[in-house]
Amino acid sequence: MSYALSCIRLPNVIQIPNTSTSRSSFHGGDRRSSNLSLILKNDSIPTRKSPFDSESSSIAVTSSEKVLVPGGKTDDSSSSRDSVETSEALLEESQILQEVAGLSMEDGEDSLNEDDLVSSQLVRNGAVESAEASVSLYTAESNTLNVVGFIPPPGTGQKIYDIDPFLKTHREHLDYRYSQYKKMREMIDKYEGGLDAFSRGYEKLGFNRSAEGITYREWAPGAKSAALIGDFNNWNPNADVMAQNEFGVWELFLPNNADGSAPIPHGSRVKIRMDTPSGIKDSIPAWIKFSVQAPGEIPYNGIHYDPPEEEKYVFQHPKPKKPESLRIYEAHVGMSSTEPRINSYANFRDEVLPRIKKLGYNAVQLMAIQEHSYYASFGYHVTNFFAPSSRCGTPDDLKSLVDKAHELGLVVLMDIVHSHASNNVLDGLNMFDGTDSHYFHSGSRGYHWMWDSRLFNYGSWEVLRYLLSNARWWLDEYKFDGFRFDGVTSMMYTHHGLQVGFTGNYNEYFGLATDVDAVVYLMLVNDLVHGLFPEAITVGEDVSGMPTFCIPVKDGGVGFDYRLHMAVADKWIEILQKRDEDWQMGDIIYTLTNRRWSEKCVCYAESHDQALVGDKTIAFWLMDKDMYDFMALDRPATPVVDRGIALHKMIRLITMGLGGEGYLNFMGNEFGHPEWIDFPRGEQHLPDGRVFAGNNNSFDKCRRRFDLADVDYLRYHGLQEFDRAMQHLEETYSFMTSKHQYISRKDEGDRVITFERGNLVFVFNFHWSNSYSDYRIGCLKPGKYVVALDSDDKEYGGFDRIDHKVEYFSNEGWFDNRPNSFLVYAPCRTAVVYALIED
Repeated sequence: MSYALSCIRLPNVIQIPNTSTSRSSFHGGDRRSSNLSLILKNDSIPTRKSPFDSESSSIAVTSSEKVLVPGGKTDDSSSSRDSVETSEALLEESQILQEVAGLSMEDGEDSLNEDDLVSSQLVRNGAVESAEASVSLYTAESNTLNVVGFIPPPGTGQKIYDIDPFLKTHREHLDYRYSQYKKMREMIDKYEGGLDAFSRGYEKLGFNRSAEGITYREWAPGAKSAALIGDFNNWNPNADVMAQNEFGVWELFLPNNADGSAPIPHGSRVKIRMDTPSGIKDSIPAWIKFSVQAPGEIPYNGIHYDPPEEEKYVFQHPKPKKPESLRIYEAHVGMSSTEPRINSYANFRDEVLPRIKKLGYNAVQLMAIQEHSYYASFGYHVTNFFAPSSRCGTPDDLKSLVDKAHELGLVVLMDIVHSHASNNVLDGLNMFDGTDSHYFHSGSRGYHWMWDSRLFNYGSWEVLRYLLSNARWWLDEYKFDGFRFDGVTSMMYTHHGLQVGFTGNYNEYFGLATDVDAVVYLMLVNDLVHGLFPEAITVGEDVSGMPTFCIPVKDGGVGFDYRLHMAVADKWIEILQKRDEDWQMGDIIYTLTNRRWSEKCVCYAESHDQALVGDKTIAFWLMDKDMYDFMALDRPATPVVDRGIALHKMIRLITMGLGGEGYLNFMGNEFGHPEWIDFPRGEQHLPDGRVFAGNNNSFDKCRRRFDLADVDYLRYHGLQEFDRAMQHLEETYSFMTSKHQYISRKDEGDRVITFERGNLVFVFNFHWSNSYSDYRIGCLKPGKYVVALDSDDKEYGGFDRIDHKVEYFSNEGWFDNRPNSFLVYAPCRTAVVYALIED
């Protein structure tokens, strides 16, 4: 997500559909709330009650059932016991719970006491206190370790000081942060049965089917009354009134119909009607699994998605192993068609996934998956967090896409948005129960002024349940292989990274501006993802470069696998606005290598941010309007096009070569897509009188012209083939993950950069006119070198000035601080990679 531009969006208006028309009451009094008692009658737990238990036979936890309690003991007030008690899984979990419960928040000699804190701003916002009013959601039967992995208990959190001794100067803050994380883990273990159980909130909240019927629960403490309405009861607000328990959870049980069919048919529209402090409002359930906008209508409708077993998609292919070198193809399904329309999951599966595989990428990152009512938000103003975007198809269509990617050996990452939520009151979480402090911070702290969106209260127990369950849902239900977490910088700081220039001073990361609640949430979600799904990958979009960001949680870090190296793309835009004569080789090298040792980065020259209307891609900066008239091979290129094609390849290769341990490209940028992205939009009239011009709701610029790169008579084809060659070079030599990296030359006069990575030697000549014969370059290992990749190859739109049949033999003797060297020809504006032939 861009930190510079605010998305233009539709104004939020609460619209209450007219439900006063005559409708017959359906199923009448069959579902009266009098059938449900929301007070847990269980004498075995006298001090606390679950917010989700009731006396309904299908969902109640009665005194004859066993409840796991910390310490591994089973509370049993009945003589009836079954084999579950002695199963290995139950015994194992009891031991685990006992170990976790025995942990002290203060173990470790450097732990902080809360009384010693120097600032009240570091005190959390009541998550622990609210946890006191909650107990485990699950009985022993449903709380066994039926998961792929296991979430280990917290470690000591002290290894970060061995990795980076300079962190000791901020030990007070870091130890406090870790103590808060450990406290949350202990509270979750004590009252929810652990992160595994806590992250399965979707099994209790929202709609859940049992053999007897459907239970619907919703956490809405601010509402005065609530009723479930929809097609199934003819939208009658008096037919299915809900009851609220003392924890603010509304509940309704709908028994099956007389013929045994579900009380809510698959595909039915549903909403919850609430009398709130802000008035009567009809809302889409917060845990809805599918949401659809009817043709010609503005508001969305929640859809009860529960197809028959024979219609549900069944995954056929195992997940690929986590790749050693991550090469991500960032993609937006809706705008992936060559035609001006919204593409489908099915078409992306059949047409785009094979393209990604052929290009040599090993991961696809899908944007805009979570439902968002405003298409032009690029998926970053989420309204329905558990629902895949209905514009592109059904949930089963998305599952089919993910399964096909796995068949091709592609890892599928989801661009998940937990940093903020849509400001939309009608379709989303904003003012859900009529209060602005429900899921979000109240007042100005809960509003992102640049993004025009709401900010979660990560110190709220139920918000933690919601977000952790959301992450678990996409991994469990849709088999995603991990996440790219959007807007993490905005989460970690109370200033959200806005108008702040991070210089690397540690005081910028560990102080009063740090939102400790948000950082603790990130630690918890990384624990969850990596514990239960050991092969899963997490990438965090952080522009600040926070130290410890990519160190495991047990060692005191935030726990991400990779940080998105956002500074590189910004540097290229800065450089491209200068004359070639003003480019500084040292400046390029510094930006590409300015990252923390032992914390992995995903680098990129440009992403979707640079492709949006109002910004410029690298191809546009280099060639601008000449791309429209001089990209055909049957006519001469202009000097602008020749320069642009040459530098486009060099910029991408040096970024991949030096910028990180992973690489990312946004779809179409690999071949210099000649159009920006402009989502269909109408003219916007804001309440303050401002008017934003639209584009007549056109899809013309909301697509990807892959056809331009596939034909061999356009110069786009050469750029695409070079990008393919880059990916296959990494696949062959694994240079991005090599421990050996040495920059031997950054010559400001010659405009030459040379470096080694793995067994490859990279030579970049950025000079606009000077080519160098018999140019000596240093190398570590002696032997024979051959050309592994040449940006000047004719296949890639170059001038074929390098003879690929030539073999290069090294000479002993120190040069550029290397023990060996060999001579090469270095044409202007060319990058050549030489590979050592070790035998």
